[in-house]
Amino acid sequence: MPARRRTDPADGRAALEAWRADPAGADRRTRATAVRWTTDELAERAPGRSVEVRVPPFAAVQCIDGPVHRRGTPPAVVETDAATWLALAVGDLAWGEAVASGSVAVSGERTDLAPYLPLA
Repeated sequence: MPARRRTDPADGRAALEAWRADPAGADRRTRATAVRWTTDELAERAPGRSVEVRVPPFAAVQCIDGPVHRRGTPPAVVETDAATWLALAVGDLAWGEAVASGSVAVSGERTDLAPYLPLA
């Protein structure tokens, strides 16, 4: 079953482009839309429910095939802030660099998102 889209793709692409043109000047709504769209993209490209990707306060999605998580804290979690997530999504930041610097927190198996990034 394909992931449910929460963000219209046209709105998401427009928000991501607006953020990319001026990351520091993008307003909260633009950042939120860009984050939601890119996490939707990840869930669509890597379907599954074994890893939860969290970008508080804007989005959380489950993705990547493997053991299904149903309740409580998932066994595999990736968490980062919006600016880091968007930089990863557009390829301005490498996955390994983000993890090594502590900008992305990972726990559990299957949390290497490098094969799925960048998204846009």
